[in-house]
Amino acid sequence: MNNSKVVVYISRNCTQCEHVIARLSEWGVDFEERNVSDNREHFKELQSKRIYGTPATFVDGEKILGYQERKLKRILGIPYEERFFDKDVMNYS
Repeated sequence: MNNSKVVVYISRNCTQCEHVIARLSEWGVDFEERNVSDNREHFKELQSKRIYGTPATFVDGEKILGYQERKLKRILGIPYEERFFDKDVMNYS
């Protein structure tokens, strides 16, 4: 679906990490999962980027911290529904 390089740093017992993984899988996005709890090198990689929490997702080098579904969709080019009001609908005159 998407040709972006996606890397997701996760850790054990991380609910937000599970959400990121589930959504990427649901959207058919190929990604590399790096568990910082199980692999010390992945932990050091993340720290070298001055990031100390998970999930941390990188899409073609652009970082997304935490679980931010709309931002993930925007960066991956996946359509999403805007939740802002249309100015014309808000006309009270």
